[in-house]
Amino acid sequence: MKKIVVFTGAGVSADSGLSTFRDADGLWADYRIEDVCTPEALARNRRLVIEFYNKRRREAMAARPNAAHLAIAGLEADFEVEVVTQNVDDLHERAGSTRVTHLHGELMKLRSSRDPELIVPIEGWEQPLDAAAPDGAPLRPHIVFFGEAVPAFDRAARIAATADVLIVVGTSLAVYPAASLVRCVRPGVPIHLVDPGSPDVRSIRNPLTHLRERAAVGMPELAGRLRCEFGSQA
Repeated sequence: MKKIVVFTGAGVSADSGLSTFRDADGLWADYRIEDVCTPEALARNRRLVIEFYNKRRREAMAARPNAAHLAIAGLEADFEVEVVTQNVDDLHERAGSTRVTHLHGELMKLRSSRDPELIVPIEGWEQPLDAAAPDGAPLRPHIVFFGEAVPAFDRAARIAATADVLIVVGTSLAVYPAASLVRCVRPGVPIHLVDPGSPDVRSIRNPLTHLRERAAVGMPELAGRLRCEFGSQA
C-alpha cells in the first residue's frame, strides 16, 4: 500500500473560517505575536495570553472540517496516510484522520508550566486563569511559542522520510523548522503542492507539481488524481 504523508498549514483551516497569521483582519490582527505567543509574553502578562488562546479555542470549536480535511481523511480508504500539521486545531481529527502529528501544539490541551511532558486535556473553550497542573504548577496552553523548540519535529522528519508521496497543502513554507520537512523525503518521491499563492519552493529538489487552488477545492481534486494514478497499486 502506498504511503502518503500530508503536510498541512493554516490555509487548510482558513477554509473553515479560522484566522491565519497573515490575515489582514480577524483574530490575529488585534494582537502582536510578541504579546501573546512567546514565553516572555506568558511571564509578563499571563492574563492576556490565556485570554488570547481562550478566544482561539472558542473559534476553533465553532469551526467545522471543510472539504480539504475530509478529502485528506478519505485517503485512508485507499492509502496508508499520516498527517503532519502546523495547525493547532483538531479539525483533522474531527474529519476522521487517525494519524496526526501536531508540530506546534494543540489548542484542546494544556500543559504544566514546569514540566512540558505533563499534558492534560481541556473541557470546553475556557482555561481559568488560576488553573493548575497535577504537579501544582500553573497550566499554560499546549502551544509551541515563538522561540521555543519544536519537540515533534524529529518525529515528523521520520514520517516524511517514509513517504511514497508527499502532499503539501495550505502552507507558505516560510515557517521553520516545519518548512524543512520537504527536504526529508527520499530522492525521487513526488511532491504535490496545493496552494493558491506562491509558497517558497526553492528548497524542494524532488519532482514537484503545484495545484494553484484553495485547499478546500484543490485537495479533493488531488485526492481523485492520486486514486486514478495508483489504482490497484494503492
